Amino acid sequence: MRKLLFVLFLILFSCKTDSESTKTQSGPTLAEKAENVTIIRDDFGVPHIYGKTDADAVFGLLYAQCEDDFNRVERNYIWATGRLAEVDGEDAIYSDLRAKLFMTEEEAKTNYEKSPEWLKELCDAFADGINYYLETHPEVTPKLLYHFEPWMPMYFSEGSIGGDIERIRTNKIKAFYESGMEIPEMEFEEIEKKELEAEPQGSNGIAISGELTESGNAMLLINPHTSFYFRGEVHMVSEEGLNAYGAVTWGQFFVYQGFNEKTGWMHTSGDTDVIDEFKEKIVNINGKLFYEYGEELRPVTTSEITLAYKDGKQFKEKKFPMYRTHHGPITHMVEDSWTASAMMWEPIKALEQSFTRTKKEGYKGFREMMDIRANSSNNTVYADAEGNIAYFHGNFVPKRDVSYDYTKPVDGSSPKTDWQGLHPQEENIQLLNPKNGWLQNCNSTPYTAALQFSPKKKDYPNYMSIDRENFRGVHAIGLLRDRKDYTLDGLIELAHDPYLPAFEALIPGLIKAYYRYDDRDPKLQEAMEIIAAWDFQTSKESVAMTLAHFYGTLYYKEGEYPEGMTPMQRVTYWGSKSPMGERIQIFESVLDQLTADFGTWEIPWGEVNRYQRLNGDIRQDFDDSKPSIPIGFASGRWGALAAYGARYTSEGAKKLYGTRGNSFVAAVEFGEKVKAKSILAGGQSGDSNSPHFDDQIQMYADVKWKDVPYYKEDVLKRAKETYIPGQRK
Repeated sequence: MRKLLFVLFLILFSCKTDSESTKTQSGPTLAEKAENVTIIRDDFGVPHIYGKTDADAVFGLLYAQCEDDFNRVERNYIWATGRLAEVDGEDAIYSDLRAKLFMTEEEAKTNYEKSPEWLKELCDAFADGINYYLETHPEVTPKLLYHFEPWMPMYFSEGSIGGDIERIRTNKIKAFYESGMEIPEMEFEEIEKKELEAEPQGSNGIAISGELTESGNAMLLINPHTSFYFRGEVHMVSEEGLNAYGAVTWGQFFVYQGFNEKTGWMHTSGDTDVIDEFKEKIVNINGKLFYEYGEELRPVTTSEITLAYKDGKQFKEKKFPMYRTHHGPITHMVEDSWTASAMMWEPIKALEQSFTRTKKEGYKGFREMMDIRANSSNNTVYADAEGNIAYFHGNFVPKRDVSYDYTKPVDGSSPKTDWQGLHPQEENIQLLNPKNGWLQNCNSTPYTAALQFSPKKKDYPNYMSIDRENFRGVHAIGLLRDRKDYTLDGLIELAHDPYLPAFEALIPGLIKAYYRYDDRDPKLQEAMEIIAAWDFQTSKESVAMTLAHFYGTLYYKEGEYPEGMTPMQRVTYWGSKSPMGERIQIFESVLDQLTADFGTWEIPWGEVNRYQRLNGDIRQDFDDSKPSIPIGFASGRWGALAAYGARYTSEGAKKLYGTRGNSFVAAVEFGEKVKAKSILAGGQSGDSNSPHFDDQIQMYADVKWKDVPYYKEDVLKRAKETYIPGQRK
């Protein structure tokens, strides 16, 4: 009976319409609020949203996002608010528990109520824009969320791919909450091995001083590498000083990576240590839990939560205890100790920083915004119309006692291991106007951001950055060194340079192994000659690129290497110090596999490396028999700046279909007027019936970017539709 009542509650809650909510609210109706918004769709379907206030622009932005891909907007909030199991089933329940461990719905509501009035207005506009879309589109059936609330953005506040919370492993949470155990070491090693084999995440940011450009204006390359269709392209304008263009993560109300007329910002994922684990010493006294802290016993904060999950056509529920110390929630076990995970959880500050960033008009204001210190998972590459270029490595950086190794769990019972507040921004790794005139970050070490003018490692504690280079960083530095007279098109050309430095480290060792002895296997001869003559540049026509990619990929799966090596060090090791016989054996396996899959190993890269988007599903079901187009780009693993790689495939599919890499990309020039070009993988819309579903993909493949219409007169020239939300024809 109790379960039946629970199911009825879900149905009644889910079916509550926005029309019902607007009848009881005071003030203007949603339709009246929509009158303050105008949406102009350009020839690529990009929405240019104009509102009287910032809140009006947010209302229009969320409405437009839902028009383009409500599926992804809803999905992001189902995940973020901890309700994924209600859609995906019990397997997702530990993702939901993780979300609730860090913030319950009640805490999210409290954070919303504590927000400054201007931020509450934006959160209200967020909910109003989505709810008005649902009200005016009765044909849309949400999977779960029939009504959105203004506290929901508190769960999803800074735009990264999953943010810091996804670094808390759900399999560890499951092991603790199901059995009170630590995840087995062998299982953990297998998970880590698969993660290392997977297509890497990453992004590139490059800023060029006006001293090196033909126009004398600073330039910025905005080049995130995300899962495809993870962000849409938008332009939001208000009469309160907002005029931001760029990429927005579906369901968020701020431009995450982009520019306004005076400044541009690009985020890359960094190696700053912002999450720590504290092993707690738990004591049970008369059924109550305490933890040791110095000379005292502190009570463990204990609560209980009930989570729902879908089981066939039914909903069931599961109860979980939740435990917390002052370090954070208990998430897993380490060496028989309950372990708390500490990370930044400041949703109000994170939303404040994410939105105010988009309105800054020069370095002084932008730098002051960084003092909020709530951007925990990102580095920032910056350029502006004043001619400044800058780099910020991290932003939220806890102070720690450097005598402890925080890359491993530390003793939570010792006050000495506690975070000692935050480093002020001036103590963090940063760089302003280096003398060489350029800077870059490709998820690489900050200590080569501007070559000899880079920050110096000795000046900072180790936890501020892992000094780890990668092949994209090496590639970028090689292109930027001693170059000048940049144009916008020249910067785009640089961003697509076809050279792949990883293969210059890997392939010569294979050739050396093959030609070491006279009794060479004739079966490999022709393929070896092709790859030996290769210039390490990717293209659709290159057979050598196909051979190299599959060789390197199989080495990642099967190659041995000394413990502790970075990915770049591994590839270098395989190309120089790995057993000669191992190299030949792996290459022979590649030829056999290609022949089995395609009838020949002699297959050009563009025939096997493809783009396919069949529908708006978040996870595509690829099919070799259905239309796709060739792509000449390569994985960022090999040092490709224009990254194009696959994190998953479909059963039966033999070809490689891109799922992540260059998604939204832009090149921006700041002068008296801002100029920019951009491109999207696929198109703006997630609707396969829309003309903007994949209208940019051929341009993407051919490196022919579109001009960005930023100023109103240019937007009007490119306008294909102009409408008020709810009145689109």
